[in-house]
Amino acid sequence: MKFLPRRRAAVALASVPVLLVSVVAGTASAKPKGDDGSIDHVVVIYEENHSFDNLFGGWERVNGLADATPRTQVDVNGNALPCLPQNDVNLASPPLSPTCSGSTSNGITINSHFANAPFAIDDYIKPTDTTCPDPKVFAPVGVLKGSGLPGGCTRDIVHRYYNEQYQIDGGKQDRYATGSDAAGLTMGHYSTRSLPIYAYLHSAGAPHYAIADNFFQGAFGGSFLNHQWLIAAATPTFPNAVRDYGPNDLHSIVGPDGFPSGTPLHPASPGTKDAALTQAADPDGSCTIKLGVAAPPANTVCGDYAVNTIQPTYQPYAPGTPVAKQLPPQTAPTIGDRLSAKGVDWAWYSGGWSNADGDVGAPGWTNGSTPGTCTDPQTANGAVYPNCPNALFQYHHQPFNYFANYAPGTAARAAHLRDEAEFIAAAKSGNLKPVSFVKPIGAENEHPGYASESNGSSHLVDLIKAIQSGPEAKHTLIVVTYDEFGGQWDHVAPPMGRRGISDQWGPGTRIPELTISPLLKHPFSVDETEHDTTSILTTIEHLYRLAPLTSRDASVKDLFRAPVFPGNRP
Repeated sequence: MKFLPRRRAAVALASVPVLLVSVVAGTASAKPKGDDGSIDHVVVIYEENHSFDNLFGGWERVNGLADATPRTQVDVNGNALPCLPQNDVNLASPPLSPTCSGSTSNGITINSHFANAPFAIDDYIKPTDTTCPDPKVFAPVGVLKGSGLPGGCTRDIVHRYYNEQYQIDGGKQDRYATGSDAAGLTMGHYSTRSLPIYAYLHSAGAPHYAIADNFFQGAFGGSFLNHQWLIAAATPTFPNAVRDYGPNDLHSIVGPDGFPSGTPLHPASPGTKDAALTQAADPDGSCTIKLGVAAPPANTVCGDYAVNTIQPTYQPYAPGTPVAKQLPPQTAPTIGDRLSAKGVDWAWYSGGWSNADGDVGAPGWTNGSTPGTCTDPQTANGAVYPNCPNALFQYHHQPFNYFANYAPGTAARAAHLRDEAEFIAAAKSGNLKPVSFVKPIGAENEHPGYASESNGSSHLVDLIKAIQSGPEAKHTLIVVTYDEFGGQWDHVAPPMGRRGISDQWGPGTRIPELTISPLLKHPFSVDETEHDTTSILTTIEHLYRLAPLTSRDASVKDLFRAPVFPGNRP
């Protein structure tokens, strides 16, 4: 395979840039067809919870771990941590021998096997190790090797709206460990060249691909919010949310340093709380300050914004969720609305959707034909037929289900919210919709804590192969990215303080991104253009001449407009 010099490598699509230039300029030219370098289908595969350095930092030619300026992690007072404390059961001491010890400036003693530096997870937890929990078992600090299922799982890591801003520390990237419930695990990374996706893209006959090594998650925080930004480029709201500090008050309470909760290295400030919504706001927009609790820092985002995981009003939602803790249906425009208005067909394909949505007998349904009974043994506890979600089905990974336009019983829901099994069949048979979003089920989405990274990467390869084996592959653009950083460190600071490109919501930590298409000019290239999650929206908008949803997707660059070699510009 030919590899281009990193500083000259770039994405170059054979004829699409010409089309896109005409679109941006506002001319009404028809999208070209046939064997002329056109794109007729876009497939977005949305994986889970990894920073760029954590997963792709060892890929050749990228701005990865080899280029990283050392980012010593610091404690709450800004002093270097003596070691990286670990509480994953397979990384703690014991079972590992303590080789580093010391105390933080706020008096926390650390005994650890790990120095204050990035480390290779594979050296301690291999892809075949039996460290994965049973799907119905919650294992907050991981599963001790030898007592779980194979797959090399680690524990999960906190990834929430206020936490991440604290961890980024104004671009210093030095408080990931202190701001995390998993402490030192934030500095771990995988062996990039051992990943199934790496092996596939380096195999004979692999499709042309580009890596964007300057691609950031659209919003600070976790999966819920970044799924919303993927389809709407905006943060959901909870109008007139309860704000009485009682059990149904879902507002966070942020501490004086911007941190809303406690971690092993950051004791909680009195009265703080990390919840689904931002801190409450007074009528003038200023933060509501609870009596006896210190005020948050200036510029803290407050109001009735849903920024952390919250359940939807519509099924499927986590069994037993009370109505008071369900987000009211949203009405902001989405990319789905824009596509439908233009007459462009599309779908959100989710692993496990038919079971969770109660679509009896539809593709992906695994609960038999006995009415009233969820027969699949992996069904979540508390499920009520016909809604039979898998134990690892993630309700907050279904962003369109939060919107009134896709309420149960609507034609739009039936047409556009589908099961991943249907996507695979469509890809193989040549029946892809013009735009497809693909969301693997929990066991196959690479999420730390409940999913195997290696198995998830293998499933990603299977999805790509399904597309590549179908008759529409030569006109299909595949975009692979991850919803957010999963709480893991990255050495590149996100863009901050730039009008249109950054705002109070993000972008957050750098994440992996792959652009795959035989129309790419080179077998492998590196796109250094600055992107975030909303660049996916911009790409679709430019391709189908759609109006932007918000100022962010109106401002960022699409995935077609990376620099190309001189002489290849349109």
